[in-house]
Amino acid sequence: MQPDRVLTRVARKELQLFFASPVAWLFLASFMATCLFVFFWVEAFFARNIADVRPLFEWMPLLLIFLSAALTMRSWSEERRSGTLEHVLTLPVPLWQFVIGKFIACAIILALALAATLLLPLTVNSIATLDWGPVFAGYLAAFLLGCSYLAVGLFVSSRTDNAIVSLMGSVAVCGILYLLGSDLLLGFFGGNTAEVLRLLGSGSRFESITRGVIDLRDLYYYLAVTAAFVALNIYALERGRWSVQSSARHRAWRLGISLTVMNLILGGLWLQKFPDLRADVTQGKLYSLSQPSETLLSQLEEPLLIRGYFSERSHPLLAPLVPQLRDLLREYAVVGKGNVRVEFVDPAKDGAAEKEANEEYNIQATPFQVADRYQSALVSAYFNVLVQYGDENEVLGFSDFIEVKTGLGGDPEVLLRNPEFDITRAVRDVLYRYRSGGELFDQITKPVTLRAYISSDSRLPELLVDYRDTIRAEAEALIPKSQNKFAIDFIEPEANGGTEADRILDEWGFQPMVTALGDENQFYFYLTLEDDHQVIQLPTGGFDPADFEDALEAGLRRFASGFTRTVALALPASSEGQYGRPPQGHSFGTLQQVISQDHSIVMEDLADGSVDASADLLIVMAPEALDEQSLFAMDQYFMRGGTVIIVSSPHSIETMGTELRLRDVDSGLAEWLLHQGISIQKTVILDDRHSTFPLPVVRKVGAYEFRDMQFVDYPYLLDIRDDGLNPEHPITQGLPNLTVGWASPLTVDLQPGITSQTLLSSSDDAWLSEANNVMPSLDDAGQSSFSGIGKNRLRANIGVALQGEFTSYFDQVPQAPSASDQAPDAEVEAPSSTLLSKSPASTRLIVVSSNDFASDQVLSGIIAASGTQYFGPLEFLMNAVDWSLEDSSLMNIRSRAHFNRTLPALPQQTQASIEYGNYAAALVFLLVVYGLWRLLRRRREAQLRVVLA
Repeated sequence: MQPDRVLTRVARKELQLFFASPVAWLFLASFMATCLFVFFWVEAFFARNIADVRPLFEWMPLLLIFLSAALTMRSWSEERRSGTLEHVLTLPVPLWQFVIGKFIACAIILALALAATLLLPLTVNSIATLDWGPVFAGYLAAFLLGCSYLAVGLFVSSRTDNAIVSLMGSVAVCGILYLLGSDLLLGFFGGNTAEVLRLLGSGSRFESITRGVIDLRDLYYYLAVTAAFVALNIYALERGRWSVQSSARHRAWRLGISLTVMNLILGGLWLQKFPDLRADVTQGKLYSLSQPSETLLSQLEEPLLIRGYFSERSHPLLAPLVPQLRDLLREYAVVGKGNVRVEFVDPAKDGAAEKEANEEYNIQATPFQVADRYQSALVSAYFNVLVQYGDENEVLGFSDFIEVKTGLGGDPEVLLRNPEFDITRAVRDVLYRYRSGGELFDQITKPVTLRAYISSDSRLPELLVDYRDTIRAEAEALIPKSQNKFAIDFIEPEANGGTEADRILDEWGFQPMVTALGDENQFYFYLTLEDDHQVIQLPTGGFDPADFEDALEAGLRRFASGFTRTVALALPASSEGQYGRPPQGHSFGTLQQVISQDHSIVMEDLADGSVDASADLLIVMAPEALDEQSLFAMDQYFMRGGTVIIVSSPHSIETMGTELRLRDVDSGLAEWLLHQGISIQKTVILDDRHSTFPLPVVRKVGAYEFRDMQFVDYPYLLDIRDDGLNPEHPITQGLPNLTVGWASPLTVDLQPGITSQTLLSSSDDAWLSEANNVMPSLDDAGQSSFSGIGKNRLRANIGVALQGEFTSYFDQVPQAPSASDQAPDAEVEAPSSTLLSKSPASTRLIVVSSNDFASDQVLSGIIAASGTQYFGPLEFLMNAVDWSLEDSSLMNIRSRAHFNRTLPALPQQTQASIEYGNYAAALVFLLVVYGLWRLLRRRREAQLRVVLA
């Protein structure tokens, strides 16, 4: 008999016996019901608010233990109990064919059971954008894990004639394999012991694959376990053919099986030397070093040290994160190709290492409260990473790496936020600091020219003649130090009939200056820095020679990489709100903290009429009642080529106790924005695609009204995702979704020489409202008072980016608030403030039409509603800063965190429909399988009748 026919007949017989029993259908139904119950109830899919199917796979290692044990409990034990095993043993057919045939049949049933759960990822994908990479990896891991459990179950079944004993034995052995790598057991160990146990555990290997990383070592583990127990199964049956007396054949079998199992173990140990044999199948390669990180590591000229300080005993929630960080750090060593040395130290076991960490790097142990069955105690543990390059170093702590989510029942869930971003940022900082060594021109790659458009001595006031000579001397002193990357060019605009004056007026808007109003003596005094990509103007201020050195250095830093950039941040001043008190919700402490991680911050007061000369970029958040001096300061900074990011709208949210209203806001920017081609309407956008927000709700019960705090599906809180985010623009292409509250629609009327790109927009199901009452209320049926029924639906733009040659809003320099502030001899000593009428072509303007974008109040409300930290607006603004400063080294990493794919807000009725729809679909799936089995059975019976006839 041919081996393939034996395998086919055995597998077919096992499948027929399985489906002929009603227990089989009850079993499949129970498995599907359990998966659905775990997904929707135990893990609370909708409350969890993450667009993935991890809850299903987190429980799969446990569910598969019982599934596999139930499938295999009767396979050999029933054969042994009924006496048919003796018939099998006497057949002149190798026993491995029977073992493999039964295994194939069980694997087909396993695949069918897993296929039944495909309804869940399809459901998630229909609601939100699902990353299918971890899903495919999860099903691969589930199938391989199930196969290894099936091999265990078949082996245990072959050793007994009692199906119940086989069930219990299989559950015990599979349970031990699972517990070896579980946190329950690893909590008693630490360091290398825990690492070894994690490698032996079936569950820990499973978690690695379900993240979306298919590692050859993990695949081999499951294949090795399967092969080992299949070999033991064959050996156990083969022994039934032997006589009592030992023989050379028996010894050969024992030796062969022993060598097989030993080689499988040695193969696994050998593969541990190849950590790079893996494939990251997640969208965006979340668990592999990104291209910016690889590019940065390729610039290393000396060894880079990355040392992880991890204590053997730590907080139970932090301990599982250590292996993930270890894997990531090893990835840096692999990509670094010998230039990156990675070390792991437990300071508690090395006194010298702990002393060095404490004294040289100021790394201190953090006390954590831990508890077990017997006591509660404080444990001082290390969870730090040191990045050192030359004599420069940076230390990262657990607060830099982790994110704490609120799990089911309020229990905290600790995750790694985005460790690659923090580590790569540290590598970049130490590398640039070491390479620069204080030398600015080391980080400038293209030659920069200082062009001074200055009139002749006969036209210049005496003060400016001295100022010109001073700056010429300082600029010439830089040339020998510049490595041929700096040059100066003094140009007299009036020469050659004023052709140069006409050119700079046309290209840059540089107009003649005067010493005082009414003075007929005109002259030029403008300074620019230029390379082949951009042009910026240096501020001259009060023409003080002491200020020129700082202004020149700040300008040159705009052309350099690796230096800390300065962001000028203008926040709203305290003003009275609608109820006679300062408006609430306009604090931006989180934004300041995030900006300060990568850049220096200057808190800008625009009312003084100028922007700090060191500012590389200006951000204006929720401005209110900007006066003419403030507008002039922003306008002239803009005309000098500085990028301006404006977050503003005609409305702002305000709270008074439990009352929530929109307050009308006069930003003072409307006319200036309109001059630049941007108009923000005095309406508010509502959208069917929105988020949940904690709000006081008016609940009506008969003639009574009650006010409760509830999580409300709030149309004013726009959930921007998919086509609402520009996939082509660097600022938004990496963002999975973004929440914008109380936004107003903006329109763009492009001026000549300016290009525009829409960054943010609502869905097509948005509508507008002019009402200031934004308090939600529920009727007796529990329906919200907000409804877009009957409204004109539209897509509204919320964020835009403009670039090009802008023109100044001002025709002349505005007068200072008080003439008494002017020095009595000002008209003699220095010219009045100059007016720039046109900006360089590289000038950028970014506008978001929401006063509450990135405010602390909105961020905290979204965090409370989603149960996870939310940094979408902050990521948007930081991407905008990096894009504006031509620094894209971290943009592609900032938004790579895997847990920020949130679900869109869904009404409770829709959630219930989705859940019950899955239950119904599962029942339909079972009916379809049953129908197919009946059809095949009838076809076989018909064929049998033909043969018998």
